[in-house]
Amino acid sequence: MTYKTRVLFVCVANAARSQLAEALLRHTDAERFEAFSAGTEPGEIDPRTLEALEHLGVNSQGLRSKSIDEFAGERFEYVITLCDKSALECHALPGAGEVLAWNFADPATSPKHDAFRHTLHEIHERIKMFVLVKTKKTKR
Repeated sequence: MTYKTRVLFVCVANAARSQLAEALLRHTDAERFEAFSAGTEPGEIDPRTLEALEHLGVNSQGLRSKSIDEFAGERFEYVITLCDKSALECHALPGAGEVLAWNFADPATSPKHDAFRHTLHEIHERIKMFVLVKTKKTKR
């Protein structure tokens, strides 16, 4: 079995952005990365999150809203926050190797038409770049 880099995506409700990121990283490179998501104040997954993933053909099976407390004591090479509020709350997360702060607007509160698909696209572009950079580092 090959080792996979563990990545935890965090936002407040674990209802949209972090769920999109978890599913997109699995979709982009499940061979080298193990993706998880959590919220600092978890709620329910917004149905529009699942619709956006389905529209792109990304598997959403097994996604559920989780508290960051579920991952207490676990080790992650990367903890990536997806909003400013979670970045403030997670800057000193135990078990985090490198903490990266990405800030994406919450599609649930956006007035934009197709906000979830727009956010999905933005996160997907960032994840593709993340995978490219992090896998290049390990090949050297």
